[in-house]
Amino acid sequence: MKFAITSKGDSRSNTLMHKMRSYLLDFELVYDEEEPDIVISVGGDGTLLYAFHRYSSRLDKTAFVGVHTGHLGFYADWVPEEIEKLVIAIAKTPYQIIEYPLLEVIIRYQHGGKETRYLALNESTVKGAEQTLVMDVEIRGQHFERFRGDGLCISTPSGSTAYNKALGGAILHPSLPAIQVAEMASINNRVFRTIGSPLILPAHHTCMLKPVNEADFQITIDHLPLLHKDVKSIQFRVADEKIRFARFRPFPFWKRVRDSFVSDKD
Repeated sequence: MKFAITSKGDSRSNTLMHKMRSYLLDFELVYDEEEPDIVISVGGDGTLLYAFHRYSSRLDKTAFVGVHTGHLGFYADWVPEEIEKLVIAIAKTPYQIIEYPLLEVIIRYQHGGKETRYLALNESTVKGAEQTLVMDVEIRGQHFERFRGDGLCISTPSGSTAYNKALGGAILHPSLPAIQVAEMASINNRVFRTIGSPLILPAHHTCMLKPVNEADFQITIDHLPLLHKDVKSIQFRVADEKIRFARFRPFPFWKRVRDSFVSDKD
């Protein structure tokens, strides 16, 4: 088996990374940063997001596993005290593959017929570059509303516990092939009106944003901020690709939600 390890970069994470690499090499696994079968993320959810984007071109061949060195993460289920146990599991135990849906973002431009495509594990956000965002929102090719406000957040089920939750969005189980559209400070008065509630779209539905005035936008793909100019439309849907996680033991989603957000007084 070929493996690679990514680290958050702090001294604790780097020490664990080097220790795990040494242990796995002792088990005669092969270290390969270019074409790994399994990628171990040491740090937090942000470190795993970095690893996901680094290896997004081989999602059908690479599985991910996370070790968290800070707060409990939604993607990292192992702690530093368990790395020997994890190493033995990777080297000796067939692992279960769990797949989570991803968000496909296609940005098309006014001139030249050009477009760019991205995959997001958590979410994509759209904001006006210098002023209030004004976008026509289409669902399945039909006009739904004209949005005015700070911006829109389109998230995956596994990303529904991140920025989406802070915006009042629903928490979705990551087994659901869906995306969620949540508003950021929409303008609602006698003249302007938006739905005002998060929308959950199934895999066969597409959400399209079309600029009304401004054509330059601040768009994020997970943790990556991007300024896009001369935008014609931004399309969102459930991607054909999925992220694959290597599971060596149960990692119940609702327990993670409870541990992260609900105080335990038992």
